[in-house]
Amino acid sequence: MARGSISVLGSAALLSIGLAIGSQFGVLPLTQPLNAVPREGDRGPTAPSIAMALMQSGEHISKVSDQVLPSVAHIQAIRSENERKVEETGSGVLMRSAGVRGLFVVTNQHVVRGAELPSVDVILADGTRVNPLRSYRDSESDLAILQIPDGGQPSAVWGDSESVKIGHFVLAVGSPFGLSQSVTLGIVSAKGRRDLSLTSDQSVTNQDFIQTDAAINPGNSGGPLIDMYGTVVGINTAIASNGGGNEGIGFSIPSNMVRRVFEQLVSHGRVRRAYLGVELDNDFNETTAKRLGLGRARGARIMRVYNQKNSPAVRAGLKPDDVILKFNGVEVLDENHLINLVSLSDIGVQVDLEVFRGRQMAMLAVTLMDREEYRTAEDPRNTFNTR
Repeated sequence: MARGSISVLGSAALLSIGLAIGSQFGVLPLTQPLNAVPREGDRGPTAPSIAMALMQSGEHISKVSDQVLPSVAHIQAIRSENERKVEETGSGVLMRSAGVRGLFVVTNQHVVRGAELPSVDVILADGTRVNPLRSYRDSESDLAILQIPDGGQPSAVWGDSESVKIGHFVLAVGSPFGLSQSVTLGIVSAKGRRDLSLTSDQSVTNQDFIQTDAAINPGNSGGPLIDMYGTVVGINTAIASNGGGNEGIGFSIPSNMVRRVFEQLVSHGRVRRAYLGVELDNDFNETTAKRLGLGRARGARIMRVYNQKNSPAVRAGLKPDDVILKFNGVEVLDENHLINLVSLSDIGVQVDLEVFRGRQMAMLAVTLMDREEYRTAEDPRNTFNTR
C-alpha cells in the first residue's frame, strides 16, 4: 500500500475506525461445507432455515450493539491553527483502569491534539456533554486518554486482540460524519500492518494494526473495534483512502497495545518504554541478507549499537550486522515488529535474543532499560523511537 494513501482521520476527512471483531460468530453453524455445490436431487437448506439463521445472526449483532453503544462517546475538539479555529470530531470509548479509580475515555491523540481541555467536549450516549478533567497523550501510539466526571456510566470491556483472526466478524462503532451511535459490520481482513505513514512527522512509531473492511469514515477515529463477544479488540485510527472516505480498508490499534498504553498513562502519566540501544535497518533486503549468509531477508538487522551510558545492547554484546531473528521466543518479522516488541516489554526484565551472526546462530540475553534514562538533549529524537 502506498504510504501516501494512508490518512489519519479527524473531523474533515482524515482518519477512521476499524473494528476487529475477534471471536467466532458462534451462534450459526454452517449448514453445508463451504465448497459444496448443490446438485440436482440434493436436499440443501430450506428457505425458512436460511431465513431463521439470518435472523438469529441479526439478533446476535443487535445484542452486541446494545451492549457496547452506551459506552461509546462522540468527541468535539477545537484548537487554534495559524490564527484560526479548527474543529476536530471523533469518537471514544469509556473504560476503567485496573488500578486507578475514575472514568476514562480512550480515543486517538490526533482527535484532541492541540486542544485545551475547556475546548474538548465529550458527548455521552445519553446526550450528556462534559469537559475532561485531565488528559494523557501519547503521540507514538496516537492514543489519548481523557478523564471525565464519573457518574457511574457503563464502561466497555477489554478483549484480547491476539485472539482475533483474519475472517472474524467485527463491528466498528462511532460517529462517522458526526452521526453518533453508528455501527457497521465487517471482517478482519489482515493483521500486523506496520510502517504506515499516518503523520507528516512520522511520530506514530508503535504500529501493529488490525485491518478491517468494516465501513469507517471521518469521525470514527478513536471509536472501538468490537468482537462478537462485545469486547473491545481495537481502537480505530486510520483508513486507506484516495478521497478521505471509506474504501474498504481501515486500521485499528490492537487492544492489547491500547490497554498497556492506557494503564501506563493513567498510572504514571507517561508510557514507560523499554530501550535496547540499536539503530535498525529499515531497508533490509535480499541482497544484504545474502551478503550476511541468510537465505532471505527476515528479522531485524542492526546497523549501529549505541554505547551511551553502557546501553543494554552494549552489555548484551550486540554488534552491527547482527540480525535479530527471535525476541524472547517470538519470531521477529521485520524492524518495525522488533520496535513494538522492545517498546512494549517490561523494563528491567531479561529477554533472550536469537541472533544470526557470522553465518551462525547465537543466543544472547539482554536486560531492557527505561528509554527515558538514555535520552539527552543532543540526541536526535528519532534515534530513540522504541529501539
